[in-house]
Amino acid sequence: MSPRRSFLPVMALAAGLAVSSAQALTVFDPSNYAQNVIQAARALEQINNQITSLANEAQMLTNQARNLESLPTSTLSQLLTSIQRTQSLITQAQNLAYDVERIETAFAGTYGAASTSAADTELVSTAQERWRASVGAFEDSLKVQAGIVGNIDANTSAMTSLVSASQSASGALQAAQAGNQLLALQSQQLSDLTALLAAKARADALEQARAASAEAQGQEQYRRFSTRSGYTPHDVTMFGE
Repeated sequence: MSPRRSFLPVMALAAGLAVSSAQALTVFDPSNYAQNVIQAARALEQINNQITSLANEAQMLTNQARNLESLPTSTLSQLLTSIQRTQSLITQAQNLAYDVERIETAFAGTYGAASTSAADTELVSTAQERWRASVGAFEDSLKVQAGIVGNIDANTSAMTSLVSASQSASGALQAAQAGNQLLALQSQQLSDLTALLAAKARADALEQARAASAEAQGQEQYRRFSTRSGYTPHDVTMFGE
């Protein structure tokens, strides 16, 4: 074999190895790498945006849940108890109650004009009945006043509790419920004030009616006395004059 023929296979083998080595090498492309980095950054930004959006939605749901939470404090039963106590005192009105028909009947008889045909004992009995009604009305008025004063401590406690609950309310519903209960407390206090004014006005009206009836009865009794046979009007000396 000649030297030239033995050298050709060696060259071919070397060329093949060179091609295989070149194919096995990784080629770095700066432009492609930069584009891949940008895409990865955008993908990461989208993920961060989604996380932020989910966090905002979770916070919104939390706030909505707080807005739907009911107020743990309730003073309704306490207010109803105060109202019922005042109503009970009003219904205990003595003699002449808060009733239109009974008032009309009383003023047509007991508080009406003095009867010219009634016996003296009947006139005295009627006067005593009016006096008892007036005294009873003043007693009823004092009872209502005492009951309302007794409600002050309970109302103060309820107001303090509701104001504290309103200030610490975690949502709109709790704040609204606290405000509604404060309005209910105010309504209860106005109801007490109305009852007090009604009781006082009733006592004053009965006393004025008693005085007017007593004057009318006095005139009738004087008429009877002055028209009796054997009576002669004459001057009277008083206080040593």
